[in-house]
Amino acid sequence: MTTLITGAAGFIGYHTSLKLLYNKETVIGIDHIGDYYDIALKHARLARLKQFPNFIFYQDDITDNARMQQIGHHHPDIDYVIHLAAQSGVRYSVEQPFAYNHHNITGFLSILELCRHLPQLKHLLYASSSSVYGASATVPFSVENPVNKPISLYAATKIADEMMAYSYSHLYQIPMSGLRLFTVYGPWGRPDMALYLFAKAIHEGTPIHLFNHGELKRDFTYIDDIVDGITSCMTRQHHKDSAGAPHRIYNLGNHKSETLRDFVTLLEHAMGKKAIITPEPMQAGDMRETFADISESTRDFGFYPQVSIEEGIPLFTEWFKKYHQEMLVFNAA
Repeated sequence: MTTLITGAAGFIGYHTSLKLLYNKETVIGIDHIGDYYDIALKHARLARLKQFPNFIFYQDDITDNARMQQIGHHHPDIDYVIHLAAQSGVRYSVEQPFAYNHHNITGFLSILELCRHLPQLKHLLYASSSSVYGASATVPFSVENPVNKPISLYAATKIADEMMAYSYSHLYQIPMSGLRLFTVYGPWGRPDMALYLFAKAIHEGTPIHLFNHGELKRDFTYIDDIVDGITSCMTRQHHKDSAGAPHRIYNLGNHKSETLRDFVTLLEHAMGKKAIITPEPMQAGDMRETFADISESTRDFGFYPQVSIEEGIPLFTEWFKKYHQEMLVFNAA
């Protein structure tokens, strides 16, 4: 089995690639190694993947449609595509809106065009986000909820991706699954995400800014559970909807909503140090709560998360301390 993974040097792409490589599958990774966050972390992930002889890597930009077509022609044996590359981050979309149009919409269109020319493609899986539920949803978020009130540009681009995917699935009969991911955390996580930011602040003795005064609630989902969901979904049974499209949307979350204050308390315990907390008001584009209804994911491919935040946070902090110690040694050399 050969799987192409975009965003292979990213957090979720790295872990998904790693699982497939350990299973002796061939993985073709694509990543442009953008500098949205420290590229040293991306290179560290990539170095671990390159140790596998069944890993092929292209440092390319998915928005380059001609280059994506070249890669597709060079690898006509691709069975699955897992599209994880994107410009992420809700708050950054307020500052850099054109980056989101470029990477999330133009980039995804290139991947859709790639997929329709792959002769033996069995399934395209692509990352969407819990952010799509926006202001219109009631908890827990069901895939049946309308997603017509996005409160960030990031969410709007992810809704656009789902619409484009549906049209291509219908036109070209490509089986597709859109995976709405809920606040993923764990080792090798992105430095712009809450857990990493909070751990770094506690480590350095700097303040943690808790928005909505710490009363934001998130469905924190451990990376291993997300990867299990992705890889289980790969081989799910495909059924066409009433319009004839083999396309489905799924939630991948922990099916539990936790306050940021409780999250920080567990992190303090794992770090062995108290946090300096600065309460802040709500920020533009933030959702007050996320909470995944995973009934469809459980029914169709057996997804059910196993790792609680009580287990997952210590696993992250163990990696965080080791990684930062290694980087201190590397930078001092």
